[in-house]
Amino acid sequence: MAKRVVRVRSVSDGVAAATLRAGVTALQGELGVSPDFAPEVQAAAEKAAAAPRLPQLDRTDVPLVTIDPEGAMDLDQALHIERVAAGGFVVHYAIADLAAFITAGDPVDVEANNRGETLYGADDKIPLHPKAISEAAGSLLPDQVRPALLWTVTLDAHGNQTDAKVERALVKSRAQLTYDGVQGDIDAGSADPVFGLLKEVGELRLALEAARGGVTLPIPEQEIDIEGDTWHLEFRAQAPVEQWNAQISLLTGMAAAKIMLDGGVGILRTLPEPDPRDVARLRRTAQALKVDWPADVDYPAFLRTLDPTKPSHAAVAAASTRLLRGAGYAGFHGTKPEQTRHSAIAAEYAHVTAPIRRLVDRYALECCVALCAGEAVPDWVIAKLDTIADTMRESGRRARTYEGGVLDLVEAGVLSSHVGETFAAVVVDVDEKRPTHGRITIADPAVEADATSAGTLPLGQEIQVKLTEADPAQRRVTFSA
Repeated sequence: MAKRVVRVRSVSDGVAAATLRAGVTALQGELGVSPDFAPEVQAAAEKAAAAPRLPQLDRTDVPLVTIDPEGAMDLDQALHIERVAAGGFVVHYAIADLAAFITAGDPVDVEANNRGETLYGADDKIPLHPKAISEAAGSLLPDQVRPALLWTVTLDAHGNQTDAKVERALVKSRAQLTYDGVQGDIDAGSADPVFGLLKEVGELRLALEAARGGVTLPIPEQEIDIEGDTWHLEFRAQAPVEQWNAQISLLTGMAAAKIMLDGGVGILRTLPEPDPRDVARLRRTAQALKVDWPADVDYPAFLRTLDPTKPSHAAVAAASTRLLRGAGYAGFHGTKPEQTRHSAIAAEYAHVTAPIRRLVDRYALECCVALCAGEAVPDWVIAKLDTIADTMRESGRRARTYEGGVLDLVEAGVLSSHVGETFAAVVVDVDEKRPTHGRITIADPAVEADATSAGTLPLGQEIQVKLTEADPAQRRVTFSA
């Protein structure tokens, strides 16, 4: 499931750039996070990177490739797909093997358990692991032999999974590709045949997702151009190849969940059904942005109609993240958890495809590889199944605060030259205890912010609001009605 992330597309030195960097640095200080690692952690990472534990199985014959955003170095996944004679498909999905470098209780492991996940925002990130592992020895960089957890998932002609296994193997990526580059080749008809198969499998899996009532929220990234003292913010929609690639990740996560549930040990990613109040709030947001949502259409079907290339649709997609409230992890050993399903995916699901950037994946992968080999899950994994959910809950809270703070900073910067201006807005939320306070959505620029009024704010209705504050230093935007 995608996150709202602000990425810097272009920047030139000036007031706005200095304000952005100072704001991000201040936010990191407030949260007590840093891209740097303590000397003992850095030294342990460098030592491990020089002497990884390598598997005996050699699958460097599989012509894998990676597809990531431009400039990415922390490459978790590499892909290959082939068609089989019976009309189905074999998907090979190699995942970086962090256990080749990290030992339970070592300095890198302890620090990763403190951090939980990589934090993203603007042109900086707070990595989960030191770069000696995450962007070098452990990353599936091209033309490098790497230890990996290689998934082999077979599908029938309709895209249904028929079998899945994961095993440790040496792999080698043939190329490091970007989403924009691959999409351009597909559009031009010059793409490698594997991407024709990725499209075919991706579209089959999207159809199956719709049929079971699932939905992948089309959350657009926000990209910012900064020049002089000017900020320009716009949404960037996913290219189709990103959606197809995401379906391979979802397929793998669903396969992993089944393996762990069948084996009676593991950790799942779970999500209860959304609160009806959040669905009603999203309907009001759609109304605010004049996005048609027929009364007889449920929210998964509605979200599949959104076109993130349209600013109003992109804003609704961003607001739909509220429907993910309550997402968590459920570790189990023996008795299965009461909640096993992920309601947005409409299936059992586990996080296993991003161990460089997310701690829990390393533990779930170890469960899967042991179960597939008919071996006992390692004690160091079992020992964490009762606590890893708490670790990820805290890291998730920190990630939301960090990424939300960067978003607030950028939106305040974009609006800072418009203080005193009036905007058309719709009230999408009202404080039950203070009905003169609430949240409003404006269409251009597509932001959601606090608003106050002398009287009760009219929930769901369009009003005129005046921008009274847009302070990047405080990361605060407020309107008055």
